[in-house]
Amino acid sequence: MRDYVIIGDRITKCYEMFDNQKERLKGFLFGKKGKRFYALRDISFEIERGDSVGLVGVNGSGKSTLANIIAGISMPTSGGLTVIGETSLIAISSGLNQYLTGMENITLKGLMIGLTMAQIDAIRKEIVDFADVGDFINQPVKMYSSGMKARLGFAISVHINPDIMIIDEALSVGDSTFTQKCLDKMNSFRKEGKTLIFVSHGMGQIRDFCNKTMWLEYGTQRAFGLTEEVVPMYERFVKTYNAMSVEQQREYKQRIRNL
Repeated sequence: MRDYVIIGDRITKCYEMFDNQKERLKGFLFGKKGKRFYALRDISFEIERGDSVGLVGVNGSGKSTLANIIAGISMPTSGGLTVIGETSLIAISSGLNQYLTGMENITLKGLMIGLTMAQIDAIRKEIVDFADVGDFINQPVKMYSSGMKARLGFAISVHINPDIMIIDEALSVGDSTFTQKCLDKMNSFRKEGKTLIFVSHGMGQIRDFCNKTMWLEYGTQRAFGLTEEVVPMYERFVKTYNAMSVEQQREYKQRIRNL
């Protein structure tokens, strides 16, 4: 019997777009409808405990939107989602309070997931050492570079030991040493039987790390299956897509969104 921990059933995320603030106010006060934009449309999948799933797709395809929905940060407009276990989203500066120090953010994040101060203090040094932001740990996060934010966010998220870890391009801003440290931590996490979702444009990392891959294309699901089958299909598409003119890419994008 398969042990599914994430099940998506026709997940759709729709936003209403207005031309200006006046039209938006009319929508809020009088229920006037704006133009519908589907960030995701009818996405269905099943992820088993211990899976490492890559999310791939060109920019604007809905990868981060889906990651946020799985993490519970955003709600789908329609469709069903079942998540069994504690999730943690790692994205650039995600979940960090810009006005608190790094040290204060460690405390805040721990308290938010229900840890006691004693439990937070027990992992605090490990988090600080892993983040390696030096004296900035006692400075407001708004002073951090994007790489420092990513390091702190990753360090906090992996040390609170979630059941499901979602990494959204958080490794793209660090140097090679930090990236390797993160990948080693993720491999250790995976060996414990935890589940990971990895959003990345790096097909080498997806191949090395993920046993399954989902390919999203402008809000639609093109494929979901074994990485060795999905990634070559996606790479062929990217090669064809990159050979298009800007106008051809725009027309293709519009055609896919209107399906």
